[in-house]
Amino acid sequence: MAEKKYHRGRKKAKKKSSLILNLILVLALIVFAVSAFQLFQIIKGYLDGRSEYEQVRELAIENAGGDGEDEGQFRVNFDELLAVNPDTIGWIRFSPEPSEINYPVVQGKDNEEYLHRTFSANENTLGAIFLNVGNSPDFSDRNSIIYGHRMRDGSMFRHLQDYEEQSFYESNPYFYIYTPDGREITYHIYSAGQVEDTSDTYLTSFASDEDYQAFLDMTKETALYDTGVEVATDDTIVTLSTCTSASDEHRFVVRGVKESEVNQSE
Repeated sequence: MAEKKYHRGRKKAKKKSSLILNLILVLALIVFAVSAFQLFQIIKGYLDGRSEYEQVRELAIENAGGDGEDEGQFRVNFDELLAVNPDTIGWIRFSPEPSEINYPVVQGKDNEEYLHRTFSANENTLGAIFLNVGNSPDFSDRNSIIYGHRMRDGSMFRHLQDYEEQSFYESNPYFYIYTPDGREITYHIYSAGQVEDTSDTYLTSFASDEDYQAFLDMTKETALYDTGVEVATDDTIVTLSTCTSASDEHRFVVRGVKESEVNQSE
C-alpha cells in the first residue's frame, strides 16, 4: 500500500514538474515572439523612414552635383517640398562628408512635434531634422539651433559624431543650408564637442555684444579641438545638436559660423 502511494506521489510530482516546464516554455515563446515583433517593428521603422527620405530627395533635389562640381549647382525644389509640408524652412547638406546628412529642415509649433514625425507627417522614430521653435526661420538669429536624432542605422544626425576626430573635421569643415527664397548659405565649422542638455550652448538671444562674445568664447573653450576658425560678434552661427550614447542628459553639437551666402535665383 505504501509502495502504491509512493508511485502515485512520484507521478504527481512528475506531472507538476512537467506542467511547470511547459509553462516556462510557453512564457519563453511568448517573450521571444514579443521581442521578435518589437525588433521587426524597429527594423521596419528604419527601412520605412530611410525609404521615405530617399523619395523626398528624389522629389526635391534638382541637381545633386558631384566631384569637381561647384557647390552652387546643388539645387532644391522648395515648391515641391512646401506642397508636401508647409513647415519646410530649409535644406541641410554636408559635402563631401558626411554625405548621409542631406535632409529637409522643418520648424514645428514646438520642439516636440517632429521628434517622432517624419517630414511627410508619418509616425516614425527617425522623426525629422527641425529648427528650434524659438528661432527665426530665415537663420538670421545669432545662434540658430537645428535638432536631429542619432539613429543606429546611420541616418539623420548620427554622423555628426564623426566630428569627434579632428582629422575628419579637417577634411570636411563645411556644411550648407538652402532656403526657400533661393539662398545657399555656407557654414564653416568652428567648434564640436559634447555638452549637457542644459548647457548655455542652447541660448539663442543675447542682451549685449559682451554676452554674445562670452557665449562664443564658451563654445570654443568647450570644443574637442581648436579649429583655428575665428568668430566675432557680428557673425551668426548655427548649432547642430543630437543625442549621444553617454547619457540621456548629454548632446553632441557641431557649430558653424556663416561664411558666405549666394542667391541661386540670380
